[in-house]
Amino acid sequence: MSAAIVHPRLTVNVDGGSRGNPGQAAIGCVLREPGGAVVCEHGEKIGVATNNVAEYRALIRGIELAAEHGASAVDLIGDSELIVKQVRGEYRVKDAGLKPLHAAARAALADFESWTIKHVRREFNRDADRLVNSALDA
Repeated sequence: MSAAIVHPRLTVNVDGGSRGNPGQAAIGCVLREPGGAVVCEHGEKIGVATNNVAEYRALIRGIELAAEHGASAVDLIGDSELIVKQVRGEYRVKDAGLKPLHAAARAALADFESWTIKHVRREFNRDADRLVNSALDA
């Protein structure tokens, strides 16, 4: 039996989306080593949700996957400025439906030695977006 590969630091691109708002929704996560090699890709339907709920669900799943791969540090990248700024504490979480998701994301991040979260434009998050659309098309 071989030991699991541990990746001390991972970059995780996350994306969530819905067709309709709310509508059928899906999430996508791509985990990479510091050199850029893909460690894991994950896409799944999550049922009916808003875009923002899907974005948070993608973020939480990406954090979980990083932990499952043994990361002690994680650099998160997403194309939702709202979610990134809420997680950083720059924006308040006003929507009651997002508060438990925000709390879950922050709690999951507390298990890492260090973490960052960065907003990028959609065209710089294509791999995670592709997984969202593939899941929705399936």
